[in-house]
Amino acid sequence: MSDNTADTKRRGLGSLLIIGGHEDKSGDCSILRKFVDMAGGRDSHIVIIATATEQPHTVGGEYQALFAELGAPLAHVMAIANRETANQSQQAAIVKNASGIFFTGGDQLRLTSILGGSAVDAAIRAAFMKGAVIAGTSAGAAVMSETMIVGGHSNDTPNKGSLTMAHGMGFLNEAVVDQHFAQRGRINRLLAAIAQNPHVMGVGIDEDTALIVGPDRLCKVVGSQTVTIIDGKNIAYSNISELNQTQPLVISNVLLHILPAGYGFDLNLRLPIQIDTNN
Repeated sequence: MSDNTADTKRRGLGSLLIIGGHEDKSGDCSILRKFVDMAGGRDSHIVIIATATEQPHTVGGEYQALFAELGAPLAHVMAIANRETANQSQQAAIVKNASGIFFTGGDQLRLTSILGGSAVDAAIRAAFMKGAVIAGTSAGAAVMSETMIVGGHSNDTPNKGSLTMAHGMGFLNEAVVDQHFAQRGRINRLLAAIAQNPHVMGVGIDEDTALIVGPDRLCKVVGSQTVTIIDGKNIAYSNISELNQTQPLVISNVLLHILPAGYGFDLNLRLPIQIDTNN
């Protein structure tokens, strides 16, 4: 993709807030507070999409109450459980004018299989094109990228069978996201993902941590832990194409960045950056 095409695709887009899961909900709630601020604060119109969870009203209601406490009284819970509902025009209308869209955790395949290509999916993208912030935690984070991880073995030696991948919602291109990263020891499966797709960057996000991605593809880490970026563009050798499912992976010349709050990443230049924590 040329730089001009990339700039055209980014123009007018909103921002992403990609959360590694288990964000603080009882203390300062800094990540959720950041989402509310990005969505417009008291003037925000937030839509909580609880499709990924099997308890949508309970989980969605918890976030609805939290957002109200954080200064966003207008938050609508959408418990879309099937494609018939996802294609209803009244559901799409609610989403289209949202200033903030929040995907809860659960099963990322429920999100993509129920919403993908639906009227609600189109409305989410329309809101994003108008500048809405899209946030997702856990499974809601995994769906952000074009190619998403849907399962795999966290603690095994990296191999071809370490993970299962599928098409995500594609809000973040040239990257693949993994969540609960350090807490569940998921570096091996992210390395396997990068070995299979060296042109994309692996983004591993710890719990109570988030990566903010702006329309310019400049990123900022917020939260208490770290974001791990794995860049496989300059891989010198990998045996991934020669392996059976259980043989160990060989991969060399991988670039690794570990970034806490106060740092960010330029996805265009593939370089870490230090940022002003007051902004």
